[in-house]
Amino acid sequence: NGEWVPWKEVKLSPEDRGFGVADVVFDVARTFNGKPFELDSHIDRLYRSLKYVRIDPGLSADEMTAICEEGIRRNEKHLEEAGDFTINPWVTRGLSIDGPATVCVAIKPVNFANFARSYVEGAHGVVARTRSYPSDVMDPKVKHHSRLNFVLAELEAKDVDPDASAILLDMDGNLTEGIGYNVFLVKDGVLKTATDRSILQGVSRGVLLEIAEQLGIPVAEEDLQPYDLYTADEVFFSRTSPRIIPVSKVDNRPVGDVFPGPITEQLLAAHSERVGVDIVGQALHHAGIES
Repeated sequence: NGEWVPWKEVKLSPEDRGFGVADVVFDVARTFNGKPFELDSHIDRLYRSLKYVRIDPGLSADEMTAICEEGIRRNEKHLEEAGDFTINPWVTRGLSIDGPATVCVAIKPVNFANFARSYVEGAHGVVARTRSYPSDVMDPKVKHHSRLNFVLAELEAKDVDPDASAILLDMDGNLTEGIGYNVFLVKDGVLKTATDRSILQGVSRGVLLEIAEQLGIPVAEEDLQPYDLYTADEVFFSRTSPRIIPVSKVDNRPVGDVFPGPITEQLLAAHSERVGVDIVGQALHHAGIES
């Protein structure tokens, strides 16, 4: 709300609607070599979400972008230790339905330890019973904090496999997304992912589709079922900080014959080239893990 405050000194009213009824939208971007990556795309999605839920942040998209960039500059002294930063703007409606909005931009180190081991051992996925919100309840293109279904799905996944991440379905039994990541699979050389009818339009997902096209990898956006995961040659998640998380098991079933799969490796290498950082090497280094 117009002030720069050290993390430990942030104070927000417990009566804010962001806490009371999850009346808040957000986005998450990251830096590579301290430079924001696809920040304009993330801010554009944030402002689409704000428009959909009718929250006025009192700032233009350009002003929000400038604040994010200033936050990075203010934390440059921490870059070597942090490796890179996440950029997390979020906006609540405020104390009443009439506002004014509460506006925050949080700059934090990328949590490499959260995902780096997956590059070596592979992440695990579990198809949860809890479903994604249908679009007539809440359009999944809105990035919001009304995510109790994600929490329940995460708990269900860990009941099956303590190391697993949840994969959700829509009401028709088609694959949608995870609890903060899009889901991809490879079958017979074709990269497949769900349509955007019931998922968040992930910025990382869009970048990967662009890279796949540049590499000549065939892409299909279509309805997919758990069967397609169980019989896939490769599976991975796409997410802002790790970009690509290779998956080695789904519902305790091994994925494919080779880990990580060749197309997953190809996409990771091309993505690293695009951002000017060895994505896997950086994550392993800052998480203290040997490849």
